[in-house]
Amino acid sequence: MKITEYINTLRENVAVAREQGKTVVLIPTMGFLHSGHLSMVEAVRKQDEDYEKFYIVMSIFVNPLQFGPNEDYDRYPRNLVRDTRLAQEAGVDLLFTPSVQEMYPDGPSLTRVNVAKVTDDLCGSHRPGHFEGVATVVSKLFNIVLPDFAYFGQKDYQQYVVIKQMVKDLNIPVQVLLAPTVREEDGLAMSSRNAYLRPEERRQAPVLYRSLQEAAQLIAGGERDVNVVREKIRQRITNETNGKIEYIEIRRADNLAKIERISGAVVIALAVYFGSTRLIDNILVEV
Repeated sequence: MKITEYINTLRENVAVAREQGKTVVLIPTMGFLHSGHLSMVEAVRKQDEDYEKFYIVMSIFVNPLQFGPNEDYDRYPRNLVRDTRLAQEAGVDLLFTPSVQEMYPDGPSLTRVNVAKVTDDLCGSHRPGHFEGVATVVSKLFNIVLPDFAYFGQKDYQQYVVIKQMVKDLNIPVQVLLAPTVREEDGLAMSSRNAYLRPEERRQAPVLYRSLQEAAQLIAGGERDVNVVREKIRQRITNETNGKIEYIEIRRADNLAKIERISGAVVIALAVYFGSTRLIDNILVEV
């Protein structure tokens, strides 16, 4: 595995891979890798155990543009030594670890990418500017790497929808793929921010997934009223945890549009604070 923090070096290596006829895959991350990140690498390597077909670029960059003034940019967990080892063991070809100076040499980017409508609410309404920062840095990564495919995790489902919309609207020639959420044994969605949880908060946090599963069972049993399902989730979280609910929503899966009756493919998404730690989770349901 090669490691570089420089855009020009990355481009040189990607160019060589293309000359060898390889398909370029990008896996963007903010580091502090866990099994969710590595599962994306493993999914590609299962199709290419001999390293002949795919060239996997993983980026590790904690992007300041997507953090609000009172958010956790400075304390976001970082461990590049550990991440490098895990990426190499998983089968990454090139690890891109740019500095803020390399990505934004003239300071905060004057050009921003704003994807409207699908960022209006859910996490977007609670984290102003977040998805503008995400779309801007991902568009930069797409232009730097020029990948054929790019993987994004389902845990950040709104992010996936935002990137899909950006790619469609701007005619970016990359196929955006959704990687299933990887969970701990008790159901908690793997996240770098889980490291913030105190022991009692960690004990309570798996209720989020259990409440989502219960909602899916309710829908499978015939319930179609969004408010009824949302209230069931709210009751479960309120009764069994000290978590502070930020939102519970059921939306169309393709464009996050609001609905009153459940039909077709929907995403059930929530955000809950345990102490100062904000956790998000979701499941996809089709009826």
